[in-house]
Amino acid sequence: MLIRCGFDIRFETQVPVPMLALLSVRPERQAQLRSPEVLATDPGVPVRQYIDPFGNVCSRFTVPAGGITLRSDFVIEDTGLPDAVAPDAPQHPVEDLPYDVLQFLMSSRYCEVSLLANEAWDLAKAHRSGWARVQALVDAAHERIEFDYMKANSERTARSAFDERFGVCRDFAHLAITLCRAINVPARYCTGYLGDIGIAPVDAPMDFSAWFEAYLGGRWYTFDARHNTPRIARIVMARGRDATDAALTTAFGSAKLVRFDVHTDEVASIDLSRPPGETALPQRSA
Repeated sequence: MLIRCGFDIRFETQVPVPMLALLSVRPERQAQLRSPEVLATDPGVPVRQYIDPFGNVCSRFTVPAGGITLRSDFVIEDTGLPDAVAPDAPQHPVEDLPYDVLQFLMSSRYCEVSLLANEAWDLAKAHRSGWARVQALVDAAHERIEFDYMKANSERTARSAFDERFGVCRDFAHLAITLCRAINVPARYCTGYLGDIGIAPVDAPMDFSAWFEAYLGGRWYTFDARHNTPRIARIVMARGRDATDAALTTAFGSAKLVRFDVHTDEVASIDLSRPPGETALPQRSA
């Protein structure tokens, strides 16, 4: 299937502000791009890109005094398959984990492993090690938190989300990640595009989404504590230990977000001449 993705984001500033942005698809998905993916800026400013320590494409530029608009609009091909499910995937002993995976067992800015260790083991102990335990923790995070976009808080951690019992998609991800790490399952944070494809239409503005991946059976598997069901056409932009490593934008100064529009739609052809949404196909049932 073909997915049309992009955004229109506006920041206002009083003075020039350096900024980093993780708004490009991950390098491993770029072979599926069916139109160029360009980060356009208005006004035009020099944009330099590099690969950060987590393998994300990071764009570096300076927002001029007055502000900047960031835009992108591209088509990418996707298999159309839902997230993989592997009920027999085993958990690895810590001593057998690859070196690059070990960092995803540690506490991080939003994932305080030691503060949720008791709760994690209480939830996990009745379930078989491996996939079943991870799914039990995902179920617990899904049931624990009530989604409330109006209560988004950039300071909320996994522990405070557990206690407050509400949050947004990143809070669901942080809580599930922390519970997994507490029982020695490596877990990493993901953010990207997740359109309402293959499900009933959702009466809410499109946004970027957050989910996570757990390391089981020698590979990373996708889990989504907010939706808690396999979904179609996730387009990953960034991975990291938590939302700090995968922040969509990081401003080194004051930059006020005044517009934030995201589009993710299945389309029939590579046609970027029409406004986003006009080429969307009818929603298919799940």
